[in-house]
Amino acid sequence: MQGVDLLLKYFPELTATQRDQFTRLGPLYADWNARVNLISRKDFEHLYERHVLHSLGIARVVQFKKGTRIVDVGTGGGFPLVPLAILFPASYFQGIDGIGKKIMAVNGVIEGLGLTNCTAEQVRSEDHKGRYDVIVSRAVTTLPEFLRMTKHLVTKGAGELYYLKGGELADELLPVKQRYRVFDLSKEFEGEFFATKKVVRVGL
Repeated sequence: MQGVDLLLKYFPELTATQRDQFTRLGPLYADWNARVNLISRKDFEHLYERHVLHSLGIARVVQFKKGTRIVDVGTGGGFPLVPLAILFPASYFQGIDGIGKKIMAVNGVIEGLGLTNCTAEQVRSEDHKGRYDVIVSRAVTTLPEFLRMTKHLVTKGAGELYYLKGGELADELLPVKQRYRVFDLSKEFEGEFFATKKVVRVGL
């Protein structure tokens, strides 16, 4: 099962607008991926499972409220930024990444989908001055290093991080002083790809 049918299996409440946007997402990414290498050609066959549904794993852990401000640090090809912006149209999403070509492509996808709650900017996390309620990301670096790089982006004591990671995390989590909880995506989604995938929620 691929494409929107795969998403509907786990998110049957998608509106007609959301279904249309998720349907158009595939061809838009195919077009941009031919110009800017966002996703490897081999991996692109699994776009909806390994990138879109994986991004939506965060939505199995949290439901963003209306007006929530979310930053995707190291957004790369726009994951989890774009799928989450489609799923939560009443929240505001900002993607940041240091690679200009990727940001150009992500903004092209955002414009092509007609998303009005989502923007992307070329800037390193250390240099970004915005303030947000929530940080999301897909395994940019080790969690302790990521926390050091991004702590200025939220108000201390009032923010959260949702970090998509794979593999064994016990050693990596040892230095983390903030309260955290690990959620196994294998309990949410079927398939070998999700066997070791997790969402780590950290209170900031």
